Amino acid sequence: MPSVDIWLSLSRKQCLDYYEGQVQQVYAQSLDGRRVAFPARVLNKVVGKQGVEGYYRLSFSDEGRFESLEKVPILGR
Repeated sequence: MPSVDIWLSLSRKQCLDYYEGQVQQVYAQSLDGRRVAFPARVLNKVVGKQGVEGYYRLSFSDEGRFESLEKVPILGR
């Protein structure tokens, strides 16, 4: 299963926009420079009181469909 690592830094307000359905897709840049998109609904599992911040791994099917989002430890530590 292909995966890509990204840095997410979203404010509480940005997450609320996603939650309320005002935004359907999250666009991010991977650590290796690729642009990726994934469904905004998956942020529900990782959002905290202040929003979302940290390194995450996006996993996709071989066909390019989103499969999972998981927080990963700070890279290089």
